[in-house]
Amino acid sequence: MHRLEDDTPEDELPTLSSALATATRTLAAAGVASPRVDAELLAAHALGVPRARLLTASLDRVAAAEFARLVAGRAARVPLQHLTGHAPFYGLELAVGPGVFVPRFETELMVEWALARLTPQARVVDLCSGSGAIALAVATRLPTTQVYCVERSEAALAWLRGNVTRLAPRVEVVVGDVADDAVLGGLTGAVDMVLCNPPYVPESAPVDVEVAEYDPREAVFAGADGLDLMPAVARAAARLLRPGGLLAIEHDDTQGESLPRLLRATGHFDEVEDHRDLAGRPRYATARRGAERAWQDGLL
Repeated sequence: MHRLEDDTPEDELPTLSSALATATRTLAAAGVASPRVDAELLAAHALGVPRARLLTASLDRVAAAEFARLVAGRAARVPLQHLTGHAPFYGLELAVGPGVFVPRFETELMVEWALARLTPQARVVDLCSGSGAIALAVATRLPTTQVYCVERSEAALAWLRGNVTRLAPRVEVVVGDVADDAVLGGLTGAVDMVLCNPPYVPESAPVDVEVAEYDPREAVFAGADGLDLMPAVARAAARLLRPGGLLAIEHDDTQGESLPRLLRATGHFDEVEDHRDLAGRPRYATARRGAERAWQDGLL
């Protein structure tokens, strides 16, 4: 976009309509997947108005300069959410930025599955919580549930704690590794549902620039087949869940058969199913904790 000088007269500023058209062309040329949508969201952020109010909005010098700055950043493939400082998820506005995985719309499908099966007094654990998207979606829709977030990354924990404080302070943030059997040791066999959006992308899979350069690598990739962390997630879920408790794990679209097979192989889960997203791609697996037994026996 054209760089605005500080002394640009107000009557020489571009109209919002022409600025949006220019921004859309700039973002499209940079390879941004949704150039018009991103341009409108950036304009709304620069103006401090909802996107729906752009039709009646106009640019002043300050907003025009800020919009130009934001568009330049997005054209350099800085994630939209890093530029605005927030990511929408299931009706929430989550604070995000460097060091934390930006939640995706597809994960909302797993949240819907969970909410349809949770009771008001349920105890829920969100493993690999990141920004807290899943946990906070549950906690704000079912305010009498007990919700725990488990996260090990110090960078992600800063964002997680901020989101919890702002949106649902009763949620408990637990610092720990999903592979550590001591994490939430007091809840062994006492949890009604475990939810998890772990790193699951195969190392060789192509990803967008925004993912490759800005999402934390440890929150995205998980070995050659993307399944490196899944045994630890299955083990943690089997330890925490009561008999009959439910598990849901998001996964890569190449894992629609391999992850359910892994869960069945533990011998601790029944009713293992895989679920597809709105595009028909395998997206998350669910299971029910089987009959009570010593959780340590026979696990991966």
